[in-house]
Amino acid sequence: MENEDVLRLFDMYADDAFRLAYSYLGSRPEAEDVVQDVFVKLIRSDIKITKGKEKTYLLTMTANACKDVLRSGRVVYSAPFDDAVEVSSNEKIDEEDTEMFAAVSELPEKLRIAVHLHYYEGYSLKEIADILDIAPSAVSMRLTRAKECLRNHFKGGTSYAG
Repeated sequence: MENEDVLRLFDMYADDAFRLAYSYLGSRPEAEDVVQDVFVKLIRSDIKITKGKEKTYLLTMTANACKDVLRSGRVVYSAPFDDAVEVSSNEKIDEEDTEMFAAVSELPEKLRIAVHLHYYEGYSLKEIADILDIAPSAVSMRLTRAKECLRNHFKGGTSYAG
């Protein structure tokens, strides 16, 4: 892939890739490393991305890279979830949003990733299924469980069963 193309993709989608990586890893430095690795792979390889599918392709690469990091056993340090939102957002985050981000950050990883991709990135169930390499019904179940956990959290219970 040409360097100019990679730079254009970086400008357009690096924030999205970072937020996804941060959702997986919970660590700003680890997420930054993953995003850097994804774009370096693009520069060094002969990957051809179908026009209109760039974001999905990059987020799939990011998700896979995060899974590799988690499997490798590299130490992951926890940080507040709202750091991921602040990376690209120029909008003010109100207290209700901050509470929601904190609640989402406490969800088990599988639920948190599905919520992030669906509600924060706007992907459909099918697109999420493609990115995570799972069935659309599994995505739907994860979202249902996440909503149930969040509902319980805001009703006073704080336990998340994964």
